[in-house]
Amino acid sequence: MTRSIYNDDQNSFRDVAREYVRRSLVPRAEEFIDARMIDRQVWKEAGAQGLLGLNVPEAYGGSQADDFRFNAVLGEELGRFNGAAASSFGIHIDCAAPYLVDLGTDEQRNRWLPGFCTGDVIAAIGMTEPSGGSDLAALKTHAVRAGDDWILNGSKTFITNGIQADLVIVAVRTSAAKGHKAISLFGIETGMRGFERGRKLDKVGQVESDTAELFFDNVRVPAANVIGEVGKGFVYMMERLPQERISGSINNIANAAQILGETIEYAKERKAFGQSVGSFQYNKFVIAEMQTKVDVTQAYVDQCIVEHADGKLSAVNAAKAKWWTAQVQNEVLDTCVQLYGGYGFMNEYRVARAWRDARVTKIWAGTNEIMKELIGRDLGL
Repeated sequence: MTRSIYNDDQNSFRDVAREYVRRSLVPRAEEFIDARMIDRQVWKEAGAQGLLGLNVPEAYGGSQADDFRFNAVLGEELGRFNGAAASSFGIHIDCAAPYLVDLGTDEQRNRWLPGFCTGDVIAAIGMTEPSGGSDLAALKTHAVRAGDDWILNGSKTFITNGIQADLVIVAVRTSAAKGHKAISLFGIETGMRGFERGRKLDKVGQVESDTAELFFDNVRVPAANVIGEVGKGFVYMMERLPQERISGSINNIANAAQILGETIEYAKERKAFGQSVGSFQYNKFVIAEMQTKVDVTQAYVDQCIVEHADGKLSAVNAAKAKWWTAQVQNEVLDTCVQLYGGYGFMNEYRVARAWRDARVTKIWAGTNEIMKELIGRDLGL
């Protein structure tokens, strides 16, 4: 199906993004898996290509694209490579950047954004806690005033980029009051006394993406590191979660489409009982179903991209895109593994890695069940 949401500038930018993936990521894929981390030099190469600061003003070293469709193009190309790269760079570019650009003071922007754009400052978001999961209102990590500073205690877990991050935007409870107005955001920097990283978490998939536990033991945080206004952290997060969810949706469907395309070629070439695997009627029908699901899902995601670029994407529509693309991605990749047969279960095959990597997409950025709850509430249920 012909896609028409991108203009000439965005199509040209795709060439830049695709070349970056081809040159900097593809040749080192095995190395990233062995290291369980995407090398910092690769981040700097992305920065040199202008990929990290798409929505950052030029005054701070960014590209100031001012159109989310550039982010979408990059997200598609990263998703086609693999889920780990898409999530690591996505957290930095699509999730962390809006907090710093929209809410940061001039001093914060001057301090953090130039390095953010070059890859010298890798960013992460610290929301999830060991006991909290998707319930952001139930945060236990807390901070109390100490003169002009804050003393921060608590922990976070499942933090993408957590091992390498130079700057973590941390959601913290800043008053004893119950409810959303007690949450604030802090910029926690590498080297702050009492800020420690736990183990690099051993995940089922996306092993190239460094994911960590973070611990805060009486960390003294200057008032200059408060992001936005005290007490408005929950509102800020809710305002920016739709971008995180549509970004994840873009990665999900791009990854599913890529692996399905590779599987179709495999099904044409692989022989069984004297004919290609794909020519058997059952397999042909299954592939037809998966291709249809991918195409129909892409059309919905494209509409969400357009709405988000225009500032009109609702949280509910973003939730629909998030859970549905995760569901379709997992269905498609499971089918692809089956079509590969025993080879589909071998880690040397991309289909096996993609299948393994995709399982988390139904969990993070709000579980699929939470997405359905949001949609149900909007329906008045």
